[in-house]
Amino acid sequence: MKIAISGLGRMGGQIARKLHENGHTVVAHNRSAEKVDEAKAYGAIPAYTDQDVVDAFGGEPVVLWIMLPADVIDSKIDEWLELLPKGSVIIDGGNSDYRGDKARAERVTAAGSQLLDIGTSGGVWGLENGFSMMVGGDKSAYELVVPVLDTLAVPRGGHQHFGENGTGHFVKMVHNAIEYGMMQSLAEGYRVLREGPYKDLDLAAAGDVWQQSSVVTSWLNDLTRQALHENPDLSGIEGVVAESGEARWTLETAKELGIPMPAIQASFDVRLASQQGEVDFSTKLLAAMRNKFGGHDINGKQ
Repeated sequence: MKIAISGLGRMGGQIARKLHENGHTVVAHNRSAEKVDEAKAYGAIPAYTDQDVVDAFGGEPVVLWIMLPADVIDSKIDEWLELLPKGSVIIDGGNSDYRGDKARAERVTAAGSQLLDIGTSGGVWGLENGFSMMVGGDKSAYELVVPVLDTLAVPRGGHQHFGENGTGHFVKMVHNAIEYGMMQSLAEGYRVLREGPYKDLDLAAAGDVWQQSSVVTSWLNDLTRQALHENPDLSGIEGVVAESGEARWTLETAKELGIPMPAIQASFDVRLASQQGEVDFSTKLLAAMRNKFGGHDINGKQ
């Protein structure tokens, strides 16, 4: 299948490469030329401008997967609608606020094309392990891109259509909020091991044991123990932990619905406090986890 990937960052770049390596025709587009050059080197069709993307499809409808931050997605979709032929399919694969998806879809539909919101999880390990994708939007548009999703997905059930526009981003948003709570629990537990009554416990060894068929066996714990093996004292990590929006939006939605979320609220508050200087071993471990699964700057704000 022929598809354009716009935004070749940590995940977009892996999506483009994985599709190319599995026989799809990939048009690689990015704001900076360096990422496009990298994609060209492994065989993707380079597109240095938006018009290059459209030209690569020879006037035919374009399937365009956008991987950009939530704060620019509205303006970028509007820019694309000025260029794309009618009948195109736009995929918003980033972590956009689901509450804006209906309006975005209406604008795309009015221009004669279709919008899919595809919440995408897998981090920097997606190229190797596959991605998990949650889809909202028109069912026919979803069925059109199923060959792409089958390639990207983890085996057996790695993608699912959930319904109207917004449902894909909504399911992914809640997923990320759950992730906050799980990460916080692991970070606090390892901190208690470190600062408890028994000195010099091997935290990485505890993680190794927990990873062998215990109730807390998980990919997150696996990444956590890896981080502790590599840097037992988490030296050089400041402990400031970013929040990227999804937990905040989940908490806002839950408040509107009257649904208490004490665990996720607490994990969210810890991240905010870390940005004000309240850091400790657990926040350092949270930063290490984010670096492990998402490639986030270990001392950065994103």
